[in-house]
Amino acid sequence: MNLRKIQQLLAAEILWGEEILDLVEPRYACGSDLMSDVLAFTKEKTLLLTGLTNAQVIRTAEMIDLSGIIFVRGKKPSQEVIAMAQERNLPLLMTKLPLYETCGILYSAGLEGCSGLPSRRR
Repeated sequence: MNLRKIQQLLAAEILWGEEILDLVEPRYACGSDLMSDVLAFTKEKTLLLTGLTNAQVIRTAEMIDLSGIIFVRGKKPSQEVIAMAQERNLPLLMTKLPLYETCGILYSAGLEGCSGLPSRRR
């Protein structure tokens, strides 16, 4: 499933990366507001779902080669954070949905979590 499909499922606003949404296909998703947990428990090509909007989120994404970031609860990062993502070719989306519902929608649609357990489609 590519980021374009994910953007549609979540009715997400594209903050940066419109031209690459069709090309990026995350293998996993992780929902967390603790960047230490993201570093400890995620894998490469993971899509991060978070309510944090600071520069540390972009730095964390770069360290572990995340596929993109979706900001939840309608939180929008500053232009500085968006520019950092652009420099790193890191797609950013924003949804009004809370973290729990965002994770549930993607899990139900077939995107696996970082545990490696297969998702359960309805």
